[in-house]
Amino acid sequence: MPSPNPKTTFGLRLNQARKMTGLSLRELSEKIDRAVSHAALAKYEKGQMMPDSTLLVVLSQALEQSPDFFFRPPTLKLTDVRFRKMARLARTAEDAIRDSALDYFERYAEIEELLGIAKPFTNPLGARAIATTEDAEAQAKILRKEWHLGHDPIPNVIAMLEGKGIKIQEIQTEDRHFDGLCATTEAGPVIAIASWLNGNILRKRMTVVHELAHVVLTLPKKLAEKDEEKLIARFAGAFLLPEDSFREQFGRHRSAITLEELIQLKVFYGASITAIMMRAWQLGLISAAVHDRFWSEWGLQWKQAQCEPGDDDYPLRETPRRFRLLVHRAAAEQIISLSKGAALLGVTLGQFREELSRVMA
Repeated sequence: MPSPNPKTTFGLRLNQARKMTGLSLRELSEKIDRAVSHAALAKYEKGQMMPDSTLLVVLSQALEQSPDFFFRPPTLKLTDVRFRKMARLARTAEDAIRDSALDYFERYAEIEELLGIAKPFTNPLGARAIATTEDAEAQAKILRKEWHLGHDPIPNVIAMLEGKGIKIQEIQTEDRHFDGLCATTEAGPVIAIASWLNGNILRKRMTVVHELAHVVLTLPKKLAEKDEEKLIARFAGAFLLPEDSFREQFGRHRSAITLEELIQLKVFYGASITAIMMRAWQLGLISAAVHDRFWSEWGLQWKQAQCEPGDDDYPLRETPRRFRLLVHRAAAEQIISLSKGAALLGVTLGQFREELSRVMA
């Protein structure tokens, strides 16, 4: 295979690093005190010119990347990208999230290759298209069975999915117009989740499962967005709140339910009260009137406030860990240098030394 053209590689990485910081060409030129013009930067991004060492250092500092970053040949592409977002997410923010995810998953795939432990993903559901909410419910049951999850709650959704070969990133952003995304890469399916969701772990869990649905389900082509969301929501509810267990815990044909009961169910399943009431309605355990009364009196208010009673009672916190642990392992076994480990994690050498000392203690 021919070696990548250094100019092309530099241009791609410069464009990626600039978008990750949300800067336009003019803004980058201003940030480096017009060391070069925005027109010259455009030529660099097109692979028409290469910077000298002085400009490379200036760009590295401005874009908060090591000089090596700009010469790392691309190894992955994000395809079939699906954003879980609000319409008001700015295009610059979307580009920054997409390119940050690409950078992270390239580094993730690299450490797997260095350790020789790439974890392939196999979709147990195959490619049969679903058309109804009943199909979505059935697919959730099949997936739980194939993954040997039984009928019990899932204590840690992220850890479980990482164990199945799905790479997960937590993108550092407080932009509440973005929840998550999923995509396909040469290294398998990937999911990225907004860090602001750490303030609402149950919403974070549900968002991860929504992204899982996009990974494993085959949806009809040209399906209206609202109809697609119904299928995704039904799968997510059935996956987090399995029918047999939920019927037993919730009780059959309830005409009323107390807040304390709902909080206990919330802690047991790791799902919001609004998700629990939606699931009860889907399974016919409450009437449409009870469901509508709940939403008019409480559910809509809690959804808008993005908080519910009992949020602080859920004891667990979930965050992706596998990538960081693989880098620690590679450094501890001297497969990579400490500087390489720091570069992979995007931290300083001093920070990485401190992390590794804790791991090896």
